[in-house]
Amino acid sequence: MTTWLKDVEIVLHTWGCKVNTYDSGLLEQRLQRQGARVLLGESPKASPSSKASRVHVLNTCAVTEEASREAARQVRRIKAREPLSRVVVTGCGAQVDGGVFDELPGADLVVANSHKGDLEILIDRLFKDQGLPQEQRVSKVHRSNIFRKEDLEEGGGLESDHTRAFLKIQDGCNSFCTYCVIPFARGKSRSIPIQRLVQRVRELEAVGAREVVLTGVHIGDYGDGESRIEDLIEAVIAQTSIPRLRLSSLEPVELSTRLIELYRAESRLCRHFHMSIQSACSATLERMRRQYSAQAVENALLMIQSHLPDAFVGMDVIAGFPGETEEEFQDTYDRLASLPWTRLHVFPYSERPGTKALKLEGRVEIPVRQRRAAQLRELSRHRYWQAAQALQGRDLEALALRDHQGVMQGLSSNYWPIKIQNDDTVTRREDSRSLTGSLVRVQVFRVDPPTAGRMDAAIWAKPKELSGFGVQL
Repeated sequence: MTTWLKDVEIVLHTWGCKVNTYDSGLLEQRLQRQGARVLLGESPKASPSSKASRVHVLNTCAVTEEASREAARQVRRIKAREPLSRVVVTGCGAQVDGGVFDELPGADLVVANSHKGDLEILIDRLFKDQGLPQEQRVSKVHRSNIFRKEDLEEGGGLESDHTRAFLKIQDGCNSFCTYCVIPFARGKSRSIPIQRLVQRVRELEAVGAREVVLTGVHIGDYGDGESRIEDLIEAVIAQTSIPRLRLSSLEPVELSTRLIELYRAESRLCRHFHMSIQSACSATLERMRRQYSAQAVENALLMIQSHLPDAFVGMDVIAGFPGETEEEFQDTYDRLASLPWTRLHVFPYSERPGTKALKLEGRVEIPVRQRRAAQLRELSRHRYWQAAQALQGRDLEALALRDHQGVMQGLSSNYWPIKIQNDDTVTRREDSRSLTGSLVRVQVFRVDPPTAGRMDAAIWAKPKELSGFGVQL
């Protein structure tokens, strides 16, 4: 352990996807092993202190150009508030947006994904270089060809204040969709062997995780030629006792019959699907270079409804992609309106430097993109509210996550956010002063409509028993 970190406070800021959450959890563990006190950026404890030895680590996202711009603004805000602190920019933005960060005043280090494994070493050198002439100090920018990176930086997954763990099973992507820069930020697709992941699930459960989310840049591409994601799921279910296992994003053609059968057979596998469809129009999907058609989207959604009717299905959709005509947009809208799902995550198309979509003809004007996105969001809001109302009176299993203003927040196995009403019976129980981390059988007694500008309804439930303990509440 390096002694210099014992007197250093590190504030870790995370943007973007579940893979970044995993990476931040790993960074937190590594830095703590070196003796540092690590705070999460959103924590109230992460307010400015009098310490000069404070380092802000920004684990950035690069899905949109605006994500990197926001991270740059955060660098300026931190330096204005804490001029003596050091600021380290890492993650996907550091890999692909050197033009934003390399010359940014206030960014003391830029450590791309290609060098993220050396982060603590580089921070160490940053401190040791104090007083040295500029030409002898550590370089500000550390970046190399991400496609040569083989390491997946295993061992993360659980930040200190979470009972849900995000476990990276795969990194990188070989698809090169025309709108996406992520292959250039994450590199080629590569997977962690099954037995190492099984062992990591056991370790996560031992330190308090009650749910593990299998995540990656393209988890449907998981495998080594002999094993696939279905093999991994079977191994985790058979060889661990983790109460909940959840998958992150899949593409429609990756929803196999075998995978559906696993969901039907195993209650620990959460009935929740996040489908990365982007469009429900075949012509648009072809320009996006997606490897499926609108018919595949339809087939996947109908398969879920047929076999797992209580599943929560969320989907990503891009509105206003280059070349999308009114007829093509209406094709997407009408098809989605006729199919079973729960919620859409809608994104107006955003030009991203470094992607092939910039060269496509048929630019859709921004007001048109926004209008189409608003139509899809309204469709989603209506569908979500219908599904939420149907929960009235139903029993669900909720994982108690945290107390917020006296109300315990939970998450059902099929991904509904639950507000758990702590009644007198619960508060009297000595072992139930805090339900955080417990699996609780609850019954929904009220569903409030979303407030203005929000998508989510408020789903209220009362606890019935602690699942797995047979304790009646």
